Amino acid sequence: MRLAAVSIVGLGLFVWPFLGLALPSSAPALAVALGAVVGLAALETGTRRLDSRGLALLAAVSALDTALRMAVVTGIGGFSPFFLPILCAGFALGPSFGFLAGALGILVSALATGGVGPWLPYQLFAAGWVGMVAGWAGLALRGRGGAASMLVLAAVGAVCGYAFGAVMDVWDWSTYFRGGDLGWVQGLAPAAALARFARFYAVTSFGYDSFRAVGNAILVIAVGAPIVAALARLRARMRLEVVPLDSAW
Repeated sequence: MRLAAVSIVGLGLFVWPFLGLALPSSAPALAVALGAVVGLAALETGTRRLDSRGLALLAAVSALDTALRMAVVTGIGGFSPFFLPILCAGFALGPSFGFLAGALGILVSALATGGVGPWLPYQLFAAGWVGMVAGWAGLALRGRGGAASMLVLAAVGAVCGYAFGAVMDVWDWSTYFRGGDLGWVQGLAPAAALARFARFYAVTSFGYDSFRAVGNAILVIAVGAPIVAALARLRARMRLEVVPLDSAW
Protein backbone atom coordinates (compact mmCIF):
# COMPACT_ATOMS: atom_id res chain seq x y z
CA MET A 1 0.00 0.00 0.00
CA ARG A 2 2.84 2.41 0.79
CA LEU A 3 4.50 1.91 -2.57
CA ALA A 4 1.16 2.05 -4.36
CA ALA A 5 0.38 5.43 -2.79
CA VAL A 6 3.82 6.81 -3.64
CA SER A 7 3.61 5.47 -7.21
CA ILE A 8 0.18 7.02 -7.75
CA VAL A 9 1.63 10.38 -6.73
CA GLY A 10 4.50 9.89 -9.16
CA LEU A 11 2.25 8.80 -12.00
CA GLY A 12 0.42 12.08 -11.64
CA LEU A 13 3.56 13.89 -12.82
CA PHE A 14 3.99 11.65 -15.85
CA VAL A 15 0.39 11.37 -17.07
CA TRP A 16 -0.20 15.12 -16.91
CA PRO A 17 0.85 15.79 -20.55
CA PHE A 18 -1.56 13.10 -21.81
CA LEU A 19 -4.60 14.72 -20.21
CA GLY A 20 -4.53 17.84 -22.34
CA LEU A 21 -3.25 19.97 -19.44
CA ALA A 22 -0.17 22.14 -19.06
CA LEU A 23 2.80 20.80 -17.12
CA PRO A 24 3.11 21.72 -13.44
CA SER A 25 5.93 24.05 -12.53
CA SER A 26 9.18 22.51 -11.36
CA ALA A 27 9.01 23.73 -7.74
CA PRO A 28 5.71 21.99 -6.84
CA ALA A 29 6.85 18.88 -8.72
CA LEU A 30 10.06 18.72 -6.66
CA ALA A 31 8.12 19.25 -3.44
CA VAL A 32 5.77 16.40 -4.37
CA ALA A 33 8.66 14.06 -5.21
CA LEU A 34 10.66 14.83 -2.08
CA GLY A 35 7.55 14.60 0.07
CA ALA A 36 6.71 11.17 -1.33
CA VAL A 37 10.24 9.83 -0.79
CA VAL A 38 10.58 11.27 2.72
CA GLY A 39 7.10 10.02 3.58
CA LEU A 40 7.92 6.49 2.45
CA ALA A 41 11.20 6.51 4.40
CA ALA A 42 9.38 7.76 7.51
CA LEU A 43 6.73 5.05 7.23
CA GLU A 44 9.35 2.34 6.73
CA THR A 45 11.27 3.61 9.74
CA GLY A 46 8.19 4.09 11.90
CA THR A 47 6.99 0.54 11.28
CA ARG A 48 10.51 -0.79 11.96
CA ARG A 49 10.81 -2.22 8.47
CA LEU A 50 13.86 0.03 8.14
CA ASP A 51 16.01 0.36 11.26
CA SER A 52 19.35 2.09 11.83
CA ARG A 53 21.22 -0.73 10.09
CA GLY A 54 18.92 -0.51 7.10
CA LEU A 55 19.35 3.26 6.94
CA ALA A 56 23.13 2.84 7.05
CA LEU A 57 22.97 0.33 4.20
CA LEU A 58 20.68 2.67 2.25
CA ALA A 59 23.20 5.47 2.71
CA ALA A 60 26.00 3.17 1.52
CA VAL A 61 24.09 2.21 -1.64
CA SER A 62 23.36 5.89 -2.34
CA ALA A 63 27.04 6.75 -1.86
CA LEU A 64 28.06 3.98 -4.26
CA ASP A 65 25.55 5.22 -6.83
CA THR A 66 26.93 8.72 -6.46
CA ALA A 67 30.50 7.52 -6.97
CA LEU A 68 29.50 5.58 -10.09
CA ARG A 69 27.58 8.51 -11.51
CA MET A 70 30.49 10.86 -10.89
CA ALA A 71 32.93 8.43 -12.49
CA VAL A 72 30.77 7.78 -15.56
CA VAL A 73 28.23 10.56 -15.96
CA THR A 74 26.87 9.51 -19.35
CA GLY A 75 28.63 6.38 -20.50
CA ILE A 76 28.09 5.03 -24.02
CA GLY A 77 24.74 6.15 -25.34
CA GLY A 78 22.31 5.92 -22.45
CA PHE A 79 24.43 3.41 -20.52
CA SER A 80 25.63 4.08 -17.00
CA PRO A 81 26.67 1.65 -14.22
CA PHE A 82 24.51 3.77 -11.91
CA PHE A 83 21.60 1.33 -12.13
CA LEU A 84 23.52 -1.80 -11.06
CA PRO A 85 23.45 -1.10 -7.28
CA ILE A 86 19.78 -0.12 -7.49
CA LEU A 87 18.83 -3.33 -9.30
CA CYS A 88 20.82 -5.52 -6.92
CA ALA A 89 19.59 -3.71 -3.78
CA GLY A 90 15.98 -4.00 -4.82
CA PHE A 91 16.36 -7.65 -5.81
CA ALA A 92 18.01 -8.60 -2.51
CA LEU A 93 16.24 -6.29 -0.05
CA GLY A 94 12.76 -5.82 -1.43
CA PRO A 95 10.71 -3.30 -3.41
CA SER A 96 10.48 -0.59 -0.72
CA PHE A 97 14.23 -0.61 -0.14
CA GLY A 98 14.78 -0.69 -3.90
CA PHE A 99 12.56 2.33 -4.45
CA LEU A 100 14.33 4.31 -1.75
CA ALA A 101 17.75 3.23 -3.05
CA GLY A 102 16.89 4.47 -6.54
CA ALA A 103 15.30 7.74 -5.45
CA LEU A 104 17.98 8.65 -2.90
CA GLY A 105 20.75 7.53 -5.25
CA ILE A 106 19.47 9.98 -7.87
CA LEU A 107 19.01 12.75 -5.31
CA VAL A 108 22.44 12.45 -3.67
CA SER A 109 24.27 12.03 -6.97
CA ALA A 110 22.42 15.02 -8.46
CA LEU A 111 23.54 17.17 -5.53
CA ALA A 112 27.11 15.89 -5.88
CA THR A 113 27.35 16.33 -9.65
CA GLY A 114 25.36 19.55 -9.99
CA GLY A 115 22.60 17.71 -11.80
CA VAL A 116 19.77 19.49 -9.98
CA GLY A 117 17.14 20.86 -12.33
CA PRO A 118 13.47 20.68 -13.26
CA TRP A 119 14.01 17.08 -14.41
CA LEU A 120 15.03 15.90 -10.90
CA PRO A 121 11.56 15.10 -9.48
CA TYR A 122 10.86 12.92 -12.50
CA GLN A 123 14.20 11.16 -12.14
CA LEU A 124 13.47 10.44 -8.47
CA PHE A 125 10.36 8.48 -9.31
CA ALA A 126 11.79 6.83 -12.43
CA ALA A 127 14.90 5.52 -10.64
CA GLY A 128 12.80 4.52 -7.64
CA TRP A 129 10.56 2.45 -9.86
CA VAL A 130 13.61 0.62 -11.25
CA GLY A 131 14.51 -0.53 -7.74
CA MET A 132 10.89 -1.33 -6.95
CA VAL A 133 10.46 -3.59 -10.00
CA ALA A 134 13.74 -5.35 -9.18
CA GLY A 135 12.38 -5.86 -5.67
CA TRP A 136 9.22 -7.48 -6.99
CA ALA A 137 11.35 -9.84 -9.08
CA GLY A 138 13.42 -10.70 -6.02
CA LEU A 139 10.32 -11.49 -3.98
CA ALA A 140 9.02 -13.76 -6.73
CA LEU A 141 12.32 -15.67 -6.85
CA ARG A 142 13.20 -15.55 -3.14
CA GLY A 143 15.08 -18.71 -2.17
CA ARG A 144 15.67 -19.95 -5.71
CA GLY A 145 19.00 -18.24 -6.38
CA GLY A 146 21.44 -19.51 -8.97
CA ALA A 147 22.18 -18.39 -12.49
CA ALA A 148 18.50 -18.41 -13.44
CA SER A 149 17.73 -15.65 -10.94
CA MET A 150 20.51 -13.51 -12.42
CA LEU A 151 19.06 -14.01 -15.87
CA VAL A 152 15.72 -12.77 -14.55
CA LEU A 153 17.39 -9.75 -12.94
CA ALA A 154 19.28 -9.10 -16.18
CA ALA A 155 15.97 -9.13 -18.05
CA VAL A 156 14.52 -6.73 -15.49
CA GLY A 157 17.53 -4.48 -15.97
CA ALA A 158 17.06 -4.51 -19.73
CA VAL A 159 13.35 -3.71 -19.55
CA CYS A 160 13.95 -1.00 -16.96
CA GLY A 161 16.65 0.49 -19.17
CA TYR A 162 14.03 1.19 -21.81
CA ALA A 163 11.32 2.10 -19.29
CA PHE A 164 13.49 4.65 -17.47
CA GLY A 165 14.30 6.35 -20.76
CA ALA A 166 10.66 6.33 -21.85
CA VAL A 167 9.23 7.84 -18.68
CA MET A 168 11.96 10.49 -18.61
CA ASP A 169 11.20 11.27 -22.23
CA VAL A 170 7.69 12.25 -21.17
CA TRP A 171 9.21 15.22 -19.34
CA ASP A 172 11.68 15.97 -22.13
CA TRP A 173 9.01 15.67 -24.85
CA SER A 174 6.50 17.92 -23.14
CA THR A 175 9.10 20.49 -22.05
CA TYR A 176 11.40 20.93 -25.04
CA PHE A 177 9.69 19.25 -28.01
CA ARG A 178 6.46 21.03 -28.73
CA GLY A 179 4.42 21.22 -31.89
CA GLY A 180 5.38 19.78 -35.25
CA ASP A 181 4.74 16.17 -36.20
CA LEU A 182 6.15 14.56 -33.05
CA GLY A 183 6.18 17.20 -30.32
CA TRP A 184 3.76 17.67 -27.45
CA VAL A 185 0.67 19.74 -28.08
CA GLN A 186 -1.49 20.86 -25.21
CA GLY A 187 -5.14 19.88 -25.53
CA LEU A 188 -4.65 16.64 -27.48
CA ALA A 189 -6.92 13.72 -26.63
CA PRO A 190 -5.12 11.06 -24.53
CA ALA A 191 -5.03 8.48 -27.36
CA ALA A 192 -3.62 11.01 -29.83
CA ALA A 193 -1.03 12.21 -27.31
CA LEU A 194 0.08 8.64 -26.57
CA ALA A 195 0.41 7.85 -30.28
CA ARG A 196 2.44 10.99 -30.85
CA PHE A 197 4.71 10.21 -27.89
CA ALA A 198 5.24 6.62 -29.08
CA ARG A 199 6.43 7.90 -32.45
CA PHE A 200 8.66 10.46 -30.75
CA TYR A 201 10.25 7.80 -28.54
CA ALA A 202 10.81 5.37 -31.40
CA VAL A 203 12.48 8.02 -33.55
CA THR A 204 14.57 9.86 -30.96
CA SER A 205 15.30 7.60 -28.02
CA PHE A 206 14.89 3.87 -28.62
CA GLY A 207 18.40 3.40 -30.01
CA TYR A 208 19.96 5.56 -27.29
CA ASP A 209 18.14 3.65 -24.53
CA SER A 210 19.23 0.33 -26.04
CA PHE A 211 22.76 1.00 -24.74
CA ARG A 212 21.34 1.37 -21.23
CA ALA A 213 19.18 -1.74 -21.50
CA VAL A 214 21.98 -3.94 -22.84
CA GLY A 215 24.53 -2.45 -20.46
CA ASN A 216 22.30 -3.15 -17.45
CA ALA A 217 21.87 -6.77 -18.51
CA ILE A 218 25.60 -7.31 -19.13
CA LEU A 219 26.59 -5.81 -15.76
CA VAL A 220 24.06 -7.93 -13.88
CA ILE A 221 25.25 -11.12 -15.56
CA ALA A 222 28.92 -10.19 -15.04
CA VAL A 223 28.92 -9.05 -11.39
CA GLY A 224 25.34 -9.18 -10.13
CA ALA A 225 25.53 -12.55 -8.36
CA PRO A 226 28.20 -11.67 -5.74
CA ILE A 227 26.60 -8.28 -5.06
CA VAL A 228 23.16 -9.82 -4.53
CA ALA A 229 24.67 -12.57 -2.36
CA ALA A 230 26.46 -10.02 -0.17
CA LEU A 231 23.30 -7.95 0.21
CA ALA A 232 21.29 -11.08 1.03
CA ARG A 233 23.75 -11.92 3.82
CA LEU A 234 23.39 -8.40 5.16
CA ARG A 235 19.61 -8.77 5.01
CA ALA A 236 19.80 -11.95 7.07
CA ARG A 237 22.01 -10.28 9.67
CA MET A 238 19.74 -7.26 9.91
CA ARG A 239 16.80 -9.54 10.66
CA LEU A 240 18.65 -11.49 13.35
CA GLU A 241 17.04 -10.97 16.75
CA VAL A 242 18.56 -11.93 20.10
CA VAL A 243 15.85 -13.45 22.30
CA PRO A 244 16.72 -13.81 26.01
CA LEU A 245 16.27 -17.23 27.57
CA ASP A 246 13.24 -17.74 29.71
CA SER A 247 14.02 -17.09 33.36
CA ALA A 248 12.81 -20.59 34.25
CA TRP A 249 15.76 -22.02 32.32
